[in-house]
Amino acid sequence: MDRVAMFNTPFVLSFALLLSFPLLFFLAPRILPLKHAQISLPDELDDLALFRRATLASIRPGGSAVSRLGTTKSKPKIAFLFLTNSDLHFAPIWQLFFKNHQGLFNIYIHADPSSKITPPGGVFEGRFISAKRTQRATPTLISATRRLLATALLDDSLNSYFALVSPNCIPLHSFQFIYNSLFIKPITDSMSSSSSISTPMYRSFIEILDDDPYLNDRYISRGKDVMLPEVPFNRFRVGSQFFVLTRQHALIVIKDRRLWRKFRLPCHNLDSCYPEEHYFPTLLSMEDPHGCTHYTLTRVNWTGSTDGHPYTYGPAEISSKMIRELRKKLSSVTETSRVQMWNGSL
Repeated sequence: MDRVAMFNTPFVLSFALLLSFPLLFFLAPRILPLKHAQISLPDELDDLALFRRATLASIRPGGSAVSRLGTTKSKPKIAFLFLTNSDLHFAPIWQLFFKNHQGLFNIYIHADPSSKITPPGGVFEGRFISAKRTQRATPTLISATRRLLATALLDDSLNSYFALVSPNCIPLHSFQFIYNSLFIKPITDSMSSSSSISTPMYRSFIEILDDDPYLNDRYISRGKDVMLPEVPFNRFRVGSQFFVLTRQHALIVIKDRRLWRKFRLPCHNLDSCYPEEHYFPTLLSMEDPHGCTHYTLTRVNWTGSTDGHPYTYGPAEISSKMIRELRKKLSSVTETSRVQMWNGSL
């Protein structure tokens, strides 16, 4: 009788609740809404110190600055910035892409430290930078990209173009074709002589759009008037997360504090919050719209997208014919003269 009564005591109920904690811990991520990663004060201070070093090196005599691309005796380089939270599954393709072109490129990899990344070796050996946690659709992706830019700026004064790519990207053209396309034929601005803005000889390839049907929802995702006065709605832009920036524009990005204070704020409407698709197009559109092509060099197939992710090509679809077709196809939002150099989500 006493033994049966014991199971009705508060002690037993408390013990049962204690046993349920491991189950709750296991199920919580599936039951509760995903908590977005926040940028801690120590991480922010680490980044500011890095940005400051890169900025000072760019203005110091004999430092990392290249005032105009191609003005040094040595050839300018392309800095390839890999932003990843998974293994570089296409590393063998990139190895072939970079083969025999040493001295014309550098590689920098930002890998989420919470992910178990297997170093691919080869040209990627020793190219991982000091990284912080990243999460899709949060300001952490902006921070990681700025970290990559600052590291590349500080590392080599010959880094003149900065190409941000994902682990799902593959090159659609040879290295020499891409290098020549970026450096041999500079884009000049016929209005530069009469403009108060100093337009660079080379432009950045970054998508900058102002006609997205969901732009307003994205703008107010942090609150109705939160972005004001720094970012009025008519200056708010959207574009691909991946781009190719000139050194001048990379410096603008790491020097910025004004817009970053707005874009780092947490969102209330998480379904419409993609800061990594807005910060860079908005900033460069404000600072130097004539210095940007307003289109990117990365081709993405959004047909049949799932959960905000583009179409993924399966093994049965991959062929030399498909690569040739991808080279020909143009996005509907870009100029007809665009050259697509990378393809995502293979």
